[in-house]
Amino acid sequence: MMRPKILCMVDLSLAPEALEIIREHADVDYLPQESHRLVELISDYDAFWGHIDLKVDKQVLNNAKRLKAINTSSTGTDHIDKDEAARRGIQILSIARDYRLLETFTATAECAWMLMLACHRKLRSATKSVLEGSWESKSYVGEQLSGRVLGVLGVGRLGKMTVEYGKAFGMKVLGCDLKPFSIPGVERVDFDTLLSASDAISIHIHMEKRNYHLFNDSTFAKMKDNIILVNTSRGDIIDESSLIKNLDSGKIAAFGADVIHDEWRNDISKSNLIQYAHNHENVVITPHIGGCTTKSIVDARIFSAKKLIHFLRTGEELTQ
Repeated sequence: MMRPKILCMVDLSLAPEALEIIREHADVDYLPQESHRLVELISDYDAFWGHIDLKVDKQVLNNAKRLKAINTSSTGTDHIDKDEAARRGIQILSIARDYRLLETFTATAECAWMLMLACHRKLRSATKSVLEGSWESKSYVGEQLSGRVLGVLGVGRLGKMTVEYGKAFGMKVLGCDLKPFSIPGVERVDFDTLLSASDAISIHIHMEKRNYHLFNDSTFAKMKDNIILVNTSRGDIIDESSLIKNLDSGKIAAFGADVIHDEWRNDISKSNLIQYAHNHENVVITPHIGGCTTKSIVDARIFSAKKLIHFLRTGEELTQ
């Protein structure tokens, strides 16, 4: 029986064991992540392993003549054209339902809290002033978290971690989720109440069609003035044109993001939000580093390697 061929364009430098696992059972080409090469090469492979910063779109899939599986060591799969993959019978393997594994990962929730603190304490402008030779503090008066109202949208795995951070900082915590939940010290509210009652909101929902531009002119209008907003989920949950308008007016005091609209573009500097942030220090953006800790990277990639090989050998998805 011929060994399957895998094209791997995910960085495995921190998890060499993952590369050993797939090489033991398949012929592997381990190449740098390059979108133009992916389009050119994909036709020769049974499986592709990439990451969230490389899009697998219709153009790629049109050339994927023998592809059986797309593997990603992430919970999100919006970098993959799922409809086109399904039409072609290509299995998408992610770690979205590997709950025992995911419960050990706190990295993205910690990233959200980092952004929450940075926005409340004007961290970006304060550190910039020090690097410019100033030691003046009165321009950087922020807000303490204790006593403020934290709204957490999406009280799943990451949302549950975030509400506990809010409680630890002495905040009143509101939670909003379509599914019922009961957490001591957290008041369950509907979406409109979350918007109107929160001093700060942290977003932890999936990128689904119903959540596209969920935050828009209408939702921003329902919020308190001077609210702080943090998004570590997916960029298109927020209408960035409306966001910029509300930042400019002062309705939103500060915005922290680890995700933005169209973060796969070739020239990220052309992002309207990044261009706005050049001249407005109340916007803190990190380059989708939420899951970028040693533990989460190593553990996710090793398990993803096992998952991919298991699928190629059995046709079934391995879960944990």
